[in-house]
This record gives sequence, C-alpha cells and structure tokens, in this order.
Amino acid sequence: MKEELFNKKVSGWENISEENKEKIFKFSDEYIYFLNKVKTEREAVCFAKKMLDENGFKDINKLEKLKKGDKVYYVNRDKSMYIAVIGEEKLENGLNIVGAHIDSPRLDLKPNPLYEDTGFAYLKTHYYGGIKKYQWTTIPLAIHGVIVKSNGEKINICIGEEDDEPIFTITDLLPHLAVEQMEKKLKEAINGEDLNVLIGSIPMQDKDQNEKIKLNILTLLNEKYGIKEIDFVSSELEIVPAFKARSLGFDKSMVASYGQDDRVCAYTSIRAILDVVEPKKTAVCILADKEEIGSYGNTGMESHVFDMFISELLNKTGENKPNLLEKVFCNSKMLSADVDAGLDPIYASVSEKNNAARIGYGIGLNKYTGARGKSGASDANAEYVAEVRNIFEKANLPYQVSELGKVDVGGGGTIALILADKGIDVIDCGVPVLSMHAPYEVTSKFDVFCAYKGYSAFMK
Repeated sequence: MKEELFNKKVSGWENISEENKEKIFKFSDEYIYFLNKVKTEREAVCFAKKMLDENGFKDINKLEKLKKGDKVYYVNRDKSMYIAVIGEEKLENGLNIVGAHIDSPRLDLKPNPLYEDTGFAYLKTHYYGGIKKYQWTTIPLAIHGVIVKSNGEKINICIGEEDDEPIFTITDLLPHLAVEQMEKKLKEAINGEDLNVLIGSIPMQDKDQNEKIKLNILTLLNEKYGIKEIDFVSSELEIVPAFKARSLGFDKSMVASYGQDDRVCAYTSIRAILDVVEPKKTAVCILADKEEIGSYGNTGMESHVFDMFISELLNKTGENKPNLLEKVFCNSKMLSADVDAGLDPIYASVSEKNNAARIGYGIGLNKYTGARGKSGASDANAEYVAEVRNIFEKANLPYQVSELGKVDVGGGGTIALILADKGIDVIDCGVPVLSMHAPYEVTSKFDVFCAYKGYSAFMK
C-alpha cells in the first residue's frame, strides 16, 4: 500500500541504465560546450540562430506564407528571439509554448567607465540583476559585448576567455586590514560603486602627459579596435566570470558554470524545438531578455514584440482576423522554463524539505512563485497542473513539484505572470540550481537531460 500510495522521491541516478547514463553525459558535454561559447544574451541569440539555420529553420521575414511543418524564427534586436514550428491545427486552437530567458546577473560597464587612480586604470560598473556583490571580487573576469560607433560600425568584443588573453579582476581588502569591513552586514561589505574592474598599470612613456595609464589603455584599444573613449557611450559591454564550464564531482554528475540561470533552460528549449516535426499544435520557443531586471524594455517579455511575432504567424498562415490574437493566447499552454532553487543541505534552514526541489531528482515544477503571500505570482490552476503531469507521466519523465524557499523567507519571479496576463495557462518548469545568481552555479546532468526531454514532450 505504501509503495502504491506514497509520492516517493527518489534520485534519478538510482537504477539508471548505462545506456541512459551515456545519453545524459553526451547531452551534457554538448551543453557545457554551449555554456563556454555563450555568456551574454547576444551570444545566446547568435548561437541559437546558427543551430536553427543548420536545422532548416528560416527567418520569418523572408517568407510570404506559412504552412503546416514550416519552421521559422524572429530575432529581436540581437538580444531576444522567438521560434515556431507550424502545427496541423489552426493557430486559433492555441499554441504550446516553452519560454526561457537568456540574460544572467552580471556587471555592465557605465557609459563613461574608464578612469585612472594612483597608478592603476579601472572600468566602472553598474551591476545587473540580483547579485551578492562580494562574490564578484577576486575572481577572474572577462569582457563580452559590442561597441557601436556613431557611423553604425559594430565591433564585437570578447577578451579573457582564451588562455593567451589577459583576464581582469576586482580587488578586495586583505584580512589584516579588513577589521572594519568584516564588522559590516554582508550586503554592505562591498559597495556597488567599488565594483571597479582593474585593467592596467603601465603608463605611456611621455612625462609631459597626465593620466598616462589611461592614455596607454586607450592607445592599445585604438590600435586593436579603432575606438576612442567616446565610443564607450554607445556600447554594451558586460563583465562576466572567466571561469570555464566544467563537469563537477568525482562522478562527473553535475555541471558547474556561470549563467546556468537561465541558459540551462534556454539550451534545453532550443534542443527540444529542433526535435519537433509537424506537431498537432504549433510549437513556440521564447528566448527572452531582461528577465533579471523585471522583463522591461523592447527585448523583454513586457514588450509587445512577442505579440507581433504571433500576429505574423496568423498573417502568413492566412488565419488572421480582428481580435484573433487574444483568442490564440487564451487557448494556449505554456511552460515558463526557468530554474528553481535546489535544496542545499548546508543551507537547509531556508527551505521546507517536503516542498523543495532536489538536485538529481528530475525536472522541477513550481505551481506559483512570488514572495511570502504569493505576491507577484502566477498560480497555475489544478486542471493545468494535471495536464502537465499527464504529459510527463506518459513520457515516463521524473518530475518534482516545489516552492522557492520557506513561506516567510523570500521568493522570486519569472516571466510566467506576464504570459498569464495574456490568458495563457502557464506553470514554471525548470532545472533546480545550487548557488543561483552566483558567478559559479551548479546543476545535475540528470535534471538537465530531463528538462530537454520534458520540453520536447510538451512541444510535441
């Protein structure tokens, strides 16, 4: 009776066959390759576009009409993306949507970042998203992004990833002199204005010049990229950890990497839609920007660009008519593909164990997120939770249902409530993560593979 009635929670690694273990490890190797190539939202879009082009997807702007089985995408300002495979049924009957975000917490350069002080040159930053500021000191850092000159010339920047390239860092006090600093609260020990990236110390060999180190840095940048200091004002340069994504543990069961929130769900979503061929309902994949700062801006989910993409699908399949877009959304189903906080035994006091996601136990479902009294949450109805359960159970896919921490401890949000506002049935569904929002996050290879299989089953 116990075996039949209890909701038994078992690690996915128990009793796993060697064949399935090999599939999981092979998929994870490909995921690790992706993580090492992609550390910004622009790089994620570029990588995804290449994968889609190689698998028969076409830019929707290049097609006049769409029919069953057509595979299309739309790139929004190189920082977000929408992908679709046209299904057998009319779009009016609804879409099956999986939506992830491709931005991650980081440090952005200020518009006027470069300065010199007491023998060093620095870049000033403004942190992006929820970070613990102290975690970003004394680690190797790389610079990724673009500089756009006033004439429109775009220069792609990536420095600090290759072994023969320099890295950068943010210094911190030695313990011997940090008595006052260590008396402060953890969140106050490092000020945001002190997250200044150390970039050089050699002065120009010209004794008549001021700010000779800054001048030397600008000279080097001008020689390599043809830029001047003013060009920083029209740049998007992101400071990210220079750590490599690696297998973690003697058993290589986990992945350690920067940016797994939420590129683990983005990568598995892309891989899933590549598997979709002539689905019953049109399958859609969202790769969104700006989730870490509220999803605002014209590349975030709060914009109407996604609505425009679905309207284009309606136009080019010949279905469109007044007010049909709202009906499409009200008939649609979605997995908001975002990570969950994995139960960490070292910090178990913030979690309620019966309702916490566990690393290695399968894909995680969050019926609601929000904070404390479910504030700011999209709360999936029971009927829809049952539908998603049915899909996963038919696919023999391990899943777990959880909350993000104890009731009064905290919480979080995703893009789920934005899509729910359109009338879409939506539930958060993603990979549990340890050390979320840190420069180095941890996931289970088992859960990563489950996410891919789960998104694939849902889209199909």
